[in-house]
Amino acid sequence: MTKKSTLLMQLLAPALLTISLMAANVAPAFADELKDIAQMADQGQQAAALDRVNAYLVKNPKDAQAMFMKGVFLVEQGKRDEATKAFVDLTEKYPNLPEPYNNLAVLYADAGQYDKAQKALETAIKTHPSYATAHENLGDIYARRASEAYDKALQLDTGNTRAQSKLALIKDLFGPNTKLASVAAKATAAAKDPVVTNPVKEPAKIVAKAETPVKIVASEAAVESGAAKVANNTNDNSEITDAVDAWAKAWSAKNVDKYLASYSSSFKTPKGESRKEWEQTRRERVGQPATIKIEVSNPKVVMEGVNVAKVSFKQSYRANGSPQYTSKTLTMKKVGDNWLIDQESTR
Repeated sequence: MTKKSTLLMQLLAPALLTISLMAANVAPAFADELKDIAQMADQGQQAAALDRVNAYLVKNPKDAQAMFMKGVFLVEQGKRDEATKAFVDLTEKYPNLPEPYNNLAVLYADAGQYDKAQKALETAIKTHPSYATAHENLGDIYARRASEAYDKALQLDTGNTRAQSKLALIKDLFGPNTKLASVAAKATAAAKDPVVTNPVKEPAKIVAKAETPVKIVASEAAVESGAAKVANNTNDNSEITDAVDAWAKAWSAKNVDKYLASYSSSFKTPKGESRKEWEQTRRERVGQPATIKIEVSNPKVVMEGVNVAKVSFKQSYRANGSPQYTSKTLTMKKVGDNWLIDQESTR
């Protein structure tokens, strides 16, 4: 997992990977060709993959899935201006697809063009009001702008304690430990399971229901209290996110014993089965695929006591195919010197 220094891109970069494009019609033969191109990119042959998708688009200039892949490949190669043009072209040809607008917002935000990013997200929401990712990303734009405004206020008045407290709260909400999944690792998800034949009216849900947005302007007492609580829990939070990171790495490495050791003895199994039955099922699920890649992004820690915390994050799971994106919450319990998983839920 990779760390990002800027607050905004910690939360907007995953939007670059939300690839449903369900309105594209892809014939089976062409679908196979797109899968081959995606596989080349997964193997690190991005330049060759870009050449092939360009050749494919000469024959199939209206293929939305291929157009999207081209944009992602260009981003991977650092050709952000060309990528922006590719996604703009896609929005012009398929104005009812929200995902390309989302991706444009990422590129615009990365370039500091927040007005354009905001407009792109608002267009995505207008196209599909229920598209949760765009709503969440728009909230992140607002948070970034609020952060910059508070920074400016502090430059003009270094003794402004209200601005200090509110800025501390914003930074806590998006966390110094926020981690991003690699763009290169997941960018070709579109071609893995391309949609064949019928267009649909609504895009596929890429992430679970967005979390309830947090009001940035709260009462001063609540903000200051929250900022103080953050300062007190910084070390604990680091230990907790490290434990989650170790759990994900053990899963990716198919180290079943270490993976299972991440769970407490009092772990509440999801279906109420016995611990022995659950462990047997997990051994089969973790050990069966040839390869597994687990990535955690945007972990948020909420302390619920001295030795209990909840960690919410976006999870990418890939096993021999397309990544699956879910929102997950782990209830962590401190046992001795270790933070262990006591409960696990997926939305």
